[in-house]
Amino acid sequence: MNYRLLFLILVFVNSFGINNNVFGFDKVESLRNILQVSFTEAADHWTDALPIGNGRLGAMIWGSVANDTINLNEDTLWTGVPGNYTNPEAPKTLSQVRKLVNNGQYAEATAAAANLSGDPSAVYQLLGDIKLEFDESHAKYNEITYKRVLDLNTATVKVQYSVNEVEFVREHFASNPDQVIVTKITGNKPSSLNFTVSLDSKLHHHSYVNDHNNNQIIMNGSCVGNPQGIQFSAVLDLQISDDASCELHVIDGRKLRVEGCDWAVILLAGSSSFDGPFTRPLDSRIDPQLKSFNALDSAKRSSYSDLYKRHVDDYQALFHRVSLELSSDSKSGIGKNSSLSTTAERVQSFKIDEDPSLVELLFQYGRYLMISSSRPGTQVSNLQGIWNNEITPPWDGTPHLNINLQMNYWPSLSCNLNECQEPLFDYISSLSINGNKTAKVNYGASGWVAHQVSDIWAKTSPDRGQAVWALWQMGGAWLCTHLWDHYTYTLDKEFLRNKAYPLIEGCASFLLDWLIESPGGFLETNPSTSPEHFFTAPDGKQASVSFSATMDMEIITEVFSSIVAAAEELGKSDVDLIERVHKAQARIYPPKIAKDGSIMEWALDFEDPDVHHRHLSHLFGLFPGHTINIEKTPELCKAAEYTLLKRGEEGPGWSTTWKAALWARLHKSDDAYRMVKHMFDLVDPERESDFEGGLYANLFTAHPPFQIDANLGFSAAIAEMLIQSTVKDLYLLPALPRDKWPNGCAKGLKARGGVTIISICWSQGNLNEVGLWSKHKTIIKNLHYGEITATIKISSGLVYTFDKQLNLVKTDPLL
Repeated sequence: MNYRLLFLILVFVNSFGINNNVFGFDKVESLRNILQVSFTEAADHWTDALPIGNGRLGAMIWGSVANDTINLNEDTLWTGVPGNYTNPEAPKTLSQVRKLVNNGQYAEATAAAANLSGDPSAVYQLLGDIKLEFDESHAKYNEITYKRVLDLNTATVKVQYSVNEVEFVREHFASNPDQVIVTKITGNKPSSLNFTVSLDSKLHHHSYVNDHNNNQIIMNGSCVGNPQGIQFSAVLDLQISDDASCELHVIDGRKLRVEGCDWAVILLAGSSSFDGPFTRPLDSRIDPQLKSFNALDSAKRSSYSDLYKRHVDDYQALFHRVSLELSSDSKSGIGKNSSLSTTAERVQSFKIDEDPSLVELLFQYGRYLMISSSRPGTQVSNLQGIWNNEITPPWDGTPHLNINLQMNYWPSLSCNLNECQEPLFDYISSLSINGNKTAKVNYGASGWVAHQVSDIWAKTSPDRGQAVWALWQMGGAWLCTHLWDHYTYTLDKEFLRNKAYPLIEGCASFLLDWLIESPGGFLETNPSTSPEHFFTAPDGKQASVSFSATMDMEIITEVFSSIVAAAEELGKSDVDLIERVHKAQARIYPPKIAKDGSIMEWALDFEDPDVHHRHLSHLFGLFPGHTINIEKTPELCKAAEYTLLKRGEEGPGWSTTWKAALWARLHKSDDAYRMVKHMFDLVDPERESDFEGGLYANLFTAHPPFQIDANLGFSAAIAEMLIQSTVKDLYLLPALPRDKWPNGCAKGLKARGGVTIISICWSQGNLNEVGLWSKHKTIIKNLHYGEITATIKISSGLVYTFDKQLNLVKTDPLL
């Protein structure tokens, strides 16, 4: 991506002559003031701390005054070693389970399917902590002066407070260009800075001051593994002001003491011996300490201001691609409750004032977290992104492939962060290698398969435990829909040819072998589960294993459509695999409507003992899939609407954001907004079991506990309310809650077909104008707004502006 070009485009858009006052933005605050997560006190809980990250290294800033802790993470720190993800006994069990399902003995099939379960996944670990101990005077700081702020505009956290008449400031950021975490500590009076710094970890470790450089602390340690786990190293480098009074002392051989300084800069580099998912730590060629020193040596050549500038430039090249401005009415503008002192107070007041600027903040916070937890060359964003402070994090911190990992990457395309999805594609490639062995041994199938839970070692076997969650063969298939989506947004044919097509091809090959012909002539899956959900079998017994769960068939439909379309793009339509897919497509068991009018979750109309279940699996075809849509399947859309009403509003954060996106696809703006509003429930971490969904004080989304998926899914859901697209169609403001956000403007969102929404602005609930641009060859799109449809042509190199009637107003060349 040419960032400079995009910047020029956005500058050009601002020259369109759009007057923000027309849209009720005469009182809009600056980006810097709006996009902040703020506290007036130090963190009491981990979910009060503020996250920073460069995709690989993460930190949580507590901001305590006298004794502070900065939690550290590195994304390759996991327990375990590469595993064997096959089960030679599985074919025998598989045959038994299929026979039981065919006989209608679903409870018995469920019990037997437990023998198809695999080993547990590895566990995501923490790196350690930076410990800061300040002199006794800090215990008597002026509480009124305390501020702790995460600025999304610069991806920095600032902590400031006063002790007597001295103002102290700590600035923190995680640099992607320099691969270090940076902390600068200053006092505004000479020689006022006195503190001790050390490194610690809950993992097995040893820390000491470098014998060769006494301004550095080295910490080496290891994760659990057999015979040897991943090794890690963190190196802290301390730079201090060169004034005469400033001194540095070594304490107990493992701490550094700063006395009488004006400022200090801490650089932290961390690395591990992880050498890819197929290499045992024992055989790793990587020296994590040397790798950390190399990063530090490079970073130390630059001043703090240069490090900061490179960090901000790198981050803003991604973050500033998209802006969103929402207004409740033309008089008040946005940010009407920005006078509230903390973000937590704003969340608490949202149920009453419904401040749209808080929606903007949470939307951009999701984009911030994506940039901070997933960059080219890093690991995939896991269940908590990269932030974790426990040896045994919730659900092991693993990527879950039955919604959570996919939701993590929903905003990457529509919210203009396609590079951030690259780790997902690398991960799918690794899964395909292990998944090929699992498919062959466990199921006697070609291609590759992945199940519900994975880890850094690209585990592809079923999870441990009950079939209701462990047995689900569609994890890899769902991930493959992201490959095709990436192409439809970017039109990157090289990516399609070299990366996406081979992976989708392998997935389609497995699915063809996995499908079984039913007595009725359909192709079915057996055994089949609807993720994590039981049903009541006709004999009254609880079960989870049957055949052709709706989600199975919807995902298979999407994968088959993708491989056919991809083959056509690449001129491969005549190959044998595509012929087999064509024949199979017409025989896929279609979604059915239950007797109560909802979408059937299973192939048979089983009784649902938990109608408010958190998963919306049977609505995959509506979102993120496309097999259920308003124009082609209106009856299924009506059934989907009833299904959502039947499921209800309650659920964990990720379920809430999924519901918002589903309602948006149905063009039900009030219902989508109701789910948006449902997110703004402030969770008390001391009694989080009383909550379902909601936000912690630092805006982390709650299951509870914290899972990052809802943060990222929220951004995607908001984008879906404003813009929806297929390769041929573009829907403008399809689920805009006009009475809640009557005035607004979004810039930089992306649509399928290689289109950038340079700007879409509306006033009094009605579209004002929209500007579109594409860097590709001429593209023909059907543009939809309400009942108005227009077929438009967009040529490369021009910005096209349309009015509310979808008439072409003007075309402008790029600057």
